[in-house]
Amino acid sequence: MEASEDTDFASMLDNYEQTSTSVSPGDIVVGQVVSITERGVVVDIGFKSEGLVPKEEFTGPDGELTVARGASVEVMVKQIEGGDGYVELSYADARRHHLWEVIEKAFTENQTVTGKITERTKGGLQVDLGGIKAFLPGSQADIRPLRNLDALIGREMTFRILKLNKKRNNIVLSRKVLLEEEMTARKAETLRMLDENVIVSGQVKNLTDYGAFIDLGGIDGLLHVTDMSWGRLPKPSDMFNIGDTIQVKVLKFDRERERVSLGYKQLLPDPWDTVTERYRKNDIVKGRVVSVTDYGAFVELEEGVEGLVHVSEMTWSKRIKHPSKLVSVGDEVEAMILEVDPANRRISLGMKQIQPNPWDSVAQRYSVGSRVSGKVRNLTDFGAFVEIEDGIDGLIHVSDLSWTKRVKHPSDVLKKGQSVEAIITNIDTANRRLSLSIKDLEPNAWERFFQSHRVGDVVTGKVVRLAGFGVFVELEEGIEGLCHISELSDQRVDRPESVVSVGQVLPFKILKLDESNRKIGLSARAVGKENDPEDVSNYLNNESMTSLGEVARFLRGDKESR
Repeated sequence: MEASEDTDFASMLDNYEQTSTSVSPGDIVVGQVVSITERGVVVDIGFKSEGLVPKEEFTGPDGELTVARGASVEVMVKQIEGGDGYVELSYADARRHHLWEVIEKAFTENQTVTGKITERTKGGLQVDLGGIKAFLPGSQADIRPLRNLDALIGREMTFRILKLNKKRNNIVLSRKVLLEEEMTARKAETLRMLDENVIVSGQVKNLTDYGAFIDLGGIDGLLHVTDMSWGRLPKPSDMFNIGDTIQVKVLKFDRERERVSLGYKQLLPDPWDTVTERYRKNDIVKGRVVSVTDYGAFVELEEGVEGLVHVSEMTWSKRIKHPSKLVSVGDEVEAMILEVDPANRRISLGMKQIQPNPWDSVAQRYSVGSRVSGKVRNLTDFGAFVEIEDGIDGLIHVSDLSWTKRVKHPSDVLKKGQSVEAIITNIDTANRRLSLSIKDLEPNAWERFFQSHRVGDVVTGKVVRLAGFGVFVELEEGIEGLCHISELSDQRVDRPESVVSVGQVLPFKILKLDESNRKIGLSARAVGKENDPEDVSNYLNNESMTSLGEVARFLRGDKESR
């Protein structure tokens, strides 16, 4: 028995000696947790002495131990002869050793590693690769420069190792390289699948005033604002947000230049294809004013379908200067459809047509000879337009302004905006014309003169103009007569100014009254003499010698001089 016991003891001693010589500082061994004390975690590694691991290496973020008695753990031998007879061990160094092996392999084989961004450092970010710190330069954080690197703190990401130096504990990472590789792969696949008229999904990458850039997978396409909606869209941001995933249709694709034009509205039916089914001439419709221009207002009848109310179709009144005086953007209005032109995508609307046309009943409200009042709305060379009610204008021709005054232009006697009274002389409902006269407010001065005077009457007049063939004499305001040069004196007169002067008031005998042509023949030399048929005959002969051409030339010269 004793010999056997000696043999077993020797064997055990031999094993012990072998074990004690097989463990060296730096070795990675597997042990079993036998106890947890105040000093640390005691681990049996099969050595003559048990090992001790600092308790903090097994303490989690919450302060609780992450290991229990009986658990198997992998540790690194730090020192054989530790304090109090324990072998000094490190659980963290063992993990770090294996982690370095993984990192080195990933670097050598160009594989990726995963880590958590922990904090901002000079020039970039610090990344925890499971216990080993690495550096992520700011330029390598993304494909595009990031303004706010702090936004990445706390995020777990995948990286490619650019540089590694274990001795200096230096690791440089890149996320940009992986993103570029991913984009290149996605781009190749996208280009393979991309073609005109294909419907694809993409993500809104950027918004501008003229459209949106859509990431189709490594390649961007432009969705122009005009291809976003069949309706009116002020700006792309009213419809989309950055980051939205949408479906679009490829309208044009230049494979060589890698340019893609996209459409969103093309996925929906064009409302103009069936517009004639919903809108017909003379229909009454309602809509919203979406734009006001100098020439009219655009009214949205439905999304993608607008009609134009021309300024001339807004009201029966002719006073409106600009459409904005009647409507504003956002107003709900009612109108009549005047024309539908689907080929040119146009609908003409009228607002005034849903109101009574004042011309339809003008004959019931007014009659020829009626006295009306209104304001001068416009002046032209030939007359003045007077608005007698909303939508009803009448024309006062320049010849109807005065019985007696020779009016060259309406502005000589009227002003725009002036209130006037007039007599209706004609009503033309079919052509919407109303003729007015101011002179008919008073009796005809010529008629009155011819009715109250006879040939042979002596009248007093003022010389107002001189001509080679005689003088013009004003008998009343606006009424003139002509005294031939032969009737100025019993003596021969070569020039009128030798016997009379402008402004001189003299008595004259009436030798001729021509009511139809409004002509009055006068004689200065016949005043005080008995009516002599020979004198009248001589006058008429002398008058006939004065050609109409001479009178016309005189009048033209007189007008030019004035």
